[in-house]
Amino acid sequence: MVDIKEIIAAFPDYGEVVGYKPITAGHINDTYVVDYKLENGSLSRYLLQRINTNVFKMPVEVMENVMGVTAHLRKKIEAYGGDPERETLTVFPAKDGKNYHIAEDGGFWRMYNFVDNTFSINELTNAEDFRNAAISFGNFQKLLADYPIDTLYETIPNFHNTPSRFNDFKVALEQNLSGRKDQAQPEIDFVLAREKDCGVIVEMLEKGELPLRVTHNDTKLNNILFDNENKKGLCVVDLDTVMPGSSLYDFGDSIRFGANTAAEDEKDLSKVSLSLEYFKAYVEGYLESAGKSLTENEIDYLPFSAKLLTLECGIRFLGDFINGDVYFKTEYPEHNLVRARTQFKLVEDIEAKFDEMRAIVNEVKNSI
Repeated sequence: MVDIKEIIAAFPDYGEVVGYKPITAGHINDTYVVDYKLENGSLSRYLLQRINTNVFKMPVEVMENVMGVTAHLRKKIEAYGGDPERETLTVFPAKDGKNYHIAEDGGFWRMYNFVDNTFSINELTNAEDFRNAAISFGNFQKLLADYPIDTLYETIPNFHNTPSRFNDFKVALEQNLSGRKDQAQPEIDFVLAREKDCGVIVEMLEKGELPLRVTHNDTKLNNILFDNENKKGLCVVDLDTVMPGSSLYDFGDSIRFGANTAAEDEKDLSKVSLSLEYFKAYVEGYLESAGKSLTENEIDYLPFSAKLLTLECGIRFLGDFINGDVYFKTEYPEHNLVRARTQFKLVEDIEAKFDEMRAIVNEVKNSI
């Protein structure tokens, strides 16, 4: 049992500790809010977080990435007159000067600023929120466009390397560890028919046709803190998956997650489609903030990235179903197969609407 008071004591005394409580919203790391009472009687809050080293097996390198990216963001935010205390995360070092603390049980802990008067969104209800999210992630990309990419660690190798994911899938087919391959033949055929799509972005990166960028790699809506007063996106959080990659990874995954008209594991596939309204809202917000920092290819391949990242996610779900559900948590035996079917239905709808998506991107591109 972890003694949180001992962990807190490893970090500087910002005041009298008057309370702490867990935040249960996250699914990977363990997070606590710590309240300090200052000499003037006011309260100051910090986030204390234990990194899940089963997921992030290179925590020191993760922290090096976080430190570098947040320092870069801070300078850019200060330069345009923003508030770096609220618009980016700040890492507070432990008493020994390191940007983390390793507890006696091996737990890997860090401390962040707590951004007050903000909220997060877990489920979209309108296109304007999605547009605001796009502005935030686009701004994140723009501010990091000149980041020295060779200093960034690849902490999870091949995270969005779709050909590598495809090869993992083929291994799963050969081994058929669960014995359930025959239950998924239509889905298997769907993936095999799109093998050529898998290598497009990786090959363009290798040829220099796309630039290597700082990518967030987890651009879900709830990784943005929105300001309570103006309801605009304020701060991009959850930086553990920041790595070198293509900006298209972040854009595509945002569309996969946010522009789907159904839940990720919707069984009724008639409910699954791409919302062109939401897609347009996201393109508008993203290009408004990031557009001038992006190359022509990055903009032109935005629709394709939505297809590819959705396909990649479906491949991962289907591979895990065939492997026996060893990676993703499931609630029933066919859960991963249902998830894969949902992703593949969305891929089909993106393919059907592809020309409309390209027209939207061209229209918005020409207006900025």
